[in-house]
Amino acid sequence: MLHDKAKSGRSTKQGKVKGVGLVDSPTRVAPLTSVKDLPPYSAQHRQDALWEGRDEALPPQWHQFEAGGDMWYQDDNLLMGSLNRPLPGVRLDGPRQLIPGYEWHVSPLGRSYFVNHNIRTTSWKKPVPDRPVGSLTPECIIEGHSKCIWSLACVGTGCNIMSASEDGSIRQWISDGKPVGELWRSDGVGVGSMAVCPDETMVVSGSADGRLRLWNVKEGSVVGDPWEGHSAPVRCLDWSPDTREIASGSQDGTIRRWNPITGRHIASPIETGHGRVHAVKYSPQGDKFASGGDDNIIRMWSKDSKLLIEIKGHDGPVYSLCWWAKDGAYMFSGSGDMTIRKWQSIDGKELVVLRGHTRAVRSISLSSDERHLVSASEDCSVRIWGLQTNEQVGDPLLHDDELLALAIPSDGRYIASAAKDKKVYVWSFEAALKQRGNQVRSDGKLKGHASSSKDIFDGSPLPKRQADNEGK
Repeated sequence: MLHDKAKSGRSTKQGKVKGVGLVDSPTRVAPLTSVKDLPPYSAQHRQDALWEGRDEALPPQWHQFEAGGDMWYQDDNLLMGSLNRPLPGVRLDGPRQLIPGYEWHVSPLGRSYFVNHNIRTTSWKKPVPDRPVGSLTPECIIEGHSKCIWSLACVGTGCNIMSASEDGSIRQWISDGKPVGELWRSDGVGVGSMAVCPDETMVVSGSADGRLRLWNVKEGSVVGDPWEGHSAPVRCLDWSPDTREIASGSQDGTIRRWNPITGRHIASPIETGHGRVHAVKYSPQGDKFASGGDDNIIRMWSKDSKLLIEIKGHDGPVYSLCWWAKDGAYMFSGSGDMTIRKWQSIDGKELVVLRGHTRAVRSISLSSDERHLVSASEDCSVRIWGLQTNEQVGDPLLHDDELLALAIPSDGRYIASAAKDKKVYVWSFEAALKQRGNQVRSDGKLKGHASSSKDIFDGSPLPKRQADNEGK
């Protein structure tokens, strides 16, 4: 799991339960005798934990971590996090974390399940959004990873798709879903980030063990030994335009710069002040780079590691960055506050706010002709935005799970997007631009300011409950 192991553990004797809520009256039900027994509807009242360690321990395959001054709890099977300690009868989901009408609970034997109040049933399966009639379907769905996909890239003359996963592997695919060569193994350690060299001969990856690895694309093999320096998982990477250096951002709060030939640091680590660093991006000229993280601020750095400017305006963590215009005059950012914002890079002036997503924006990318911006969100949708009209183009492209990554090839033929469900969806860009079905339309205009929200997962803070789940 991409989390700070130094602050995590498998059991605890501390942690006050926040927002404990009874979904229904405490109707008594027969005790469960197997982890396969699904609790019935109306059984969501306080019960004793039956897993090893009982109430003094976390359920199997959960971990706890500290972020933002709070203790958080994560189900590693579902990659879902909660402010509330997992105990039977305690509601675990936060605002907008699930489809309306659903709740998240844990059974007495420690397995997460979901309550559907719409039809008064329960299920082990996490609810997925309905796909409206007439919505666009992907050209293909690529499957092969055994755990969630954190990063995507496109490489080669055939614009192949590369995917990096929590399962410790990097895979390469033709856009029709056929695998290319053997998978690349990262010593069994989850791969959380990846960047392709501008000449597309090399790929650098960052892992949960805090190390970077350099790969030869043609050979599909590691070049030299792993690069060491970070003390926590590496969450983001970027290659300078001249290919002479690589920047890495980590959960340890630092940015490090590396010589790709020697694998050594070319400068002292930058203590960013972000908390965890989620995004790092070189300018088109390579004379500076920008970073974003948990503190909601974008920071611009010179090549000699000096802070140039702080850009404030987001109300949630900054997850993704991209530059617009060859002179680097403008920058876009995607955030946990559900917005995408355009900034003037020289002075940090906010120019537009792009609204439409209903959960955190995890990844953004410009189209190859730079006429459109594409975004991927935890609301299970990919959206396309016209940069001349400042409006959403076409309908949202819908996944069955929360999105983490996207990539667009240099020829602009398709959009590749990846979610927590371990799948890569490949969409026709042309078809997506033309699509306008009968889906519920969000306001795609770029104006106003974002409302406050912090909606994150994978070892990150989720939206805090208000008034102890008022209205549940």
